[in-house]
Amino acid sequence: MSGAWLNCAMRVSREQAAANRERIIDAAAALFRAKGFDGIGVADIMRAAALTHGGFYGHFSSKDDLVAQASRRAMANAAAKWGKIAAEAPDKPYAALLENYLSVRHRDDPGRGCAFVALSGDAARCGNEVRETFAEGVEALIEILTEAVPGRSKAVRRRKAVAAVASLVGALTLARAVADKALSNEILDAARHELLAAAAR
Repeated sequence: MSGAWLNCAMRVSREQAAANRERIIDAAAALFRAKGFDGIGVADIMRAAALTHGGFYGHFSSKDDLVAQASRRAMANAAAKWGKIAAEAPDKPYAALLENYLSVRHRDDPGRGCAFVALSGDAARCGNEVRETFAEGVEALIEILTEAVPGRSKAVRRRKAVAAVASLVGALTLARAVADKALSNEILDAARHELLAAAAR
């Protein structure tokens, strides 16, 4: 009886530990995008996850470890969302992706928005693990756009997709950076228009 109880308690403990780790990663993914890697501390992340600061190192070897895990989570979620948007607009997947990405809603919600816009500058100053995570995340989005964008061959579509990812991130970064809302909206609209026009060529 005591052995069965102990096994059950250990299983619950492992399941709770796994759930806690997921909560920390989710909280960090949002907070890093809103505040930057250096703009938020471990204590704030643990508080957002409703856990004690002392439990952090039971889950992660360092803040850098969490940065890589949270970045991977944010990018995996982004790729899943892009895939869903493209699948729901089979006649015009590329236009649907541009419309969603270059939107006022996306611009105004950095905590749930694109990690590349929020964190690429920070990632460039990080070690290889974080930068490799960013490379994997960019590649996933490029693959989705390669399937969505018009083009004569896969090589042409990939080239357009790479340029589009760079343009999307740049446009949203500028749209968030400027205080003039009219100019910000103009940046989003112009980028969307030109990307669609370029894809048709």
